[in-house]
Amino acid sequence: MRLCSIVVSLVGVVALVFGIIFITQAGSSAQEVADSIQPVTLAELDGTYETVKAKQMAIRAAEEPQIQAGTAAPSNTYNYLTIQRTALGLARTNVGLAGFVRTSGILDILVGIGLVLAGVGLFKHSQSVL
Repeated sequence: MRLCSIVVSLVGVVALVFGIIFITQAGSSAQEVADSIQPVTLAELDGTYETVKAKQMAIRAAEEPQIQAGTAAPSNTYNYLTIQRTALGLARTNVGLAGFVRTSGILDILVGIGLVLAGVGLFKHSQSVL
């Protein structure tokens, strides 16, 4: 019973450590994304993406038939908006992933605290039984 309580406590400590690592990594990842998309801020990211998407889709609708027919090449504006949409989409994905990692870190910390407390409780219970 004591060995089990020690193992449970150790798993809890490991979960706590991973939770702390996840939270710190998520914070630095979100900051890196924010730095890379300047002058757009994280608060403006979704709106900017939707604006670029609408412009790119409108140009695509106008140019795509000629491109598919082989009578024209994509315009510079179409290529620029496509690249910008892709970059902003990746930034949105990275921000979402950083949020997920942060949430996972919080959950790991909560699970770790629970496991440490359970391990301590098992250890105390095993001492009282003897």
